[in-house]
Parts: sequence; C-alpha cells; structure tokens
Amino acid sequence: MLQISNNVSIADNEIELSAIRAQGAGGQNVNKVSSAIHLRFDINASSLPDFYKTRLLKLKDKRISKQGLIIIKAQRYRTQEKNRAEALERLQDLIKSVAIVKKKRVSTKPSRASKTRRMDDKTRKGRDKQLRRKVKDTD
Repeated sequence: MLQISNNVSIADNEIELSAIRAQGAGGQNVNKVSSAIHLRFDINASSLPDFYKTRLLKLKDKRISKQGLIIIKAQRYRTQEKNRAEALERLQDLIKSVAIVKKKRVSTKPSRASKTRRMDDKTRKGRDKQLRRKVKDTD
C-alpha cells in the first residue's frame, strides 16, 4: 500500500510493476538481468479522490499519457528492489505535488509615500541631467 497522505492511499493492485532490462552501458550484467522497473498507474481506474484525479489529468507532464496512464521507468540502481522503491517514490511525489494548492496572489498598490519618493527621485535626476547640458551664451 502506497501512502499519499493521512487519508489517501493507493492499493498495491492498482499499481502495475514489471521488471525490464535496463538501457545503457553495464557489461554482461545488463544483458542478463532485468533490473529496471516499469511502473504503470491508471488515474481513471484508481481509487484516488476526484480532486487528485482531475488535477493529475490537467498536469502537463510527459509521464502522463492522454489516456490517463502514469508511466515511470526507474533504472538508476543496479538492483531491482532499489529501482522498485524509487519508482514508487516518484509516483508518490507526483501525486503529492498535485495536492499542494498554491496561495492566490493578492495584488497591492504602491503607498502614497512610495509614490512621492519615486516622483522626488525623478525630479532630482532630471535636475542633475539639466545641469549637464551645455551652457548657452546669453551675449
């Protein structure tokens, strides 16, 4: 059972784990042993609350297919057990990231004092620039 939060958990039969051969260099071992893990999780068929399902399906993530399947491939470690644990952890992190509701930004206006400081600074800069101009001869 994969625990997402205090109230939400995913049963093991909803997560499909299969061992596959890892890609890349590794010598003879990589050709003989299936140490990588391929995790498949169907969002629509899961027992997750609707809140999680809708937010997951809206998420723009390359691991989520258009049909609502989460596909995670873990092959960092040499052992199948570590790769299985990493795949489950990545699934857990993905689902947890959806649960975080971002705080809505409250737009603010500049204070009167900050406006006057800005205007004073502008006039001061303008005066400085005016002093840099060429002096006209009034003869």
